[in-house]
Amino acid sequence: MQYIKGLEAYEADGRSAVTLGKFDGLHLGHKKLTDMVKEYGRQDDIKSIVCAFDMSVLWEKKGISREVLMTKDERRNHLEEEVDCLVDCPFTEEFSRMEAEEFIENVICNIFCAAYVVVGTDFRFGHGKRGDIHMLQAYARKYDYELIVIEKERREGHIISSTYIKQILKEGNMPFVCELLGYPYGLQGVVEHGKKLGRRLGFPTFNVAPAREKVMPPNGVYLNRVQVDGVWYDGIANIGVKPTVSDEERLLVESYLFDYSGDAYGKEVQIELLEFCRPEQKFADVEEMKKCVAGDIAFGRQYFEMAAD
Repeated sequence: MQYIKGLEAYEADGRSAVTLGKFDGLHLGHKKLTDMVKEYGRQDDIKSIVCAFDMSVLWEKKGISREVLMTKDERRNHLEEEVDCLVDCPFTEEFSRMEAEEFIENVICNIFCAAYVVVGTDFRFGHGKRGDIHMLQAYARKYDYELIVIEKERREGHIISSTYIKQILKEGNMPFVCELLGYPYGLQGVVEHGKKLGRRLGFPTFNVAPAREKVMPPNGVYLNRVQVDGVWYDGIANIGVKPTVSDEERLLVESYLFDYSGDAYGKEVQIELLEFCRPEQKFADVEEMKKCVAGDIAFGRQYFEMAAD
């Protein structure tokens, strides 16, 4: 997949099938869009493109605190084998002032040379969000593209959206989050050095700090899987601030892997959070903590053994 930052950096070498939006989380609703552009790209032998609006520039200017399900790097990795091209489009003040027809002419037609435009029913664009799917349809013949509008995906009476998934995630319902996304929720990051207390207690762990803007589930112990050097390992993780042994408020994901014995410091890993086990707690002392963690590990091993049967 080709990754491009900024619309001005995209150089068309033929027509395309394109979908546009924020694509935070790449949930099942988004997958319907990306699958469709991939199918039209394959069918007509044209480029399949995801144009993702990067709202961070606008949010920072307005002092809005960002909360995302997926960082830009995570989105890029997730789409790697899915489409031909991912374009990150910074949503600048200048971009937000672009009139709706100007957006169709300059972005959809001139930049992407779109043969197919694939969007959801609520897609809005242009200054003041004046453009919608009805306008896109009205201008389709003039700008020589076919509009494909995809209905929203639903679960349990709710439209699947990034906002709804964040709500479920903050409740710690990881299996339902997985169902809404179509894959286990997690994060990627670099393993950093800690105080090595886990190693001294007999359960060495990986410390990974989530990106500041990343939405995380409640602090606590989770069943998880971690990919190191392309291999997946089962384990348990604690999300939190380790109140028994630290006074710091820095959030870390601390993972213990059942069958890993290598050195992962400095390596980028992928973490999947599968199931909430218990809240993070402050123990009376390290021995009490060690006893509880041993129980967490035993439960985790049993869980994955049963899942494998």
